[in-house]
Amino acid sequence: MSDAAHIDAHSHSIRHHDEIAESLVCGCFYCCRIFPPSEISEWVDDGDTDSCKTALCPYCGIDSVIGSAAGYPIDAEFLRKMNKHWF
Repeated sequence: MSDAAHIDAHSHSIRHHDEIAESLVCGCFYCCRIFPPSEISEWVDDGDTDSCKTALCPYCGIDSVIGSAAGYPIDAEFLRKMNKHWF
């Protein structure tokens, strides 16, 4: 994985409804919680279709969710690295 993976992964935190649906696990890089996609109940409409929806974290309500189907590690270390860069 590249040194910039935590930066590249950010593009998978928006308009990602379908990718989240295909994920086994999700993580929030704001609060650094890890959870199954089934816990997500709130979405932001970012377009005309469901696939354009952006997930809100079920724990902190921030739109900083990334799913495992994005191909990045959903673990505490990676989420903290994203948090440090983006917040």
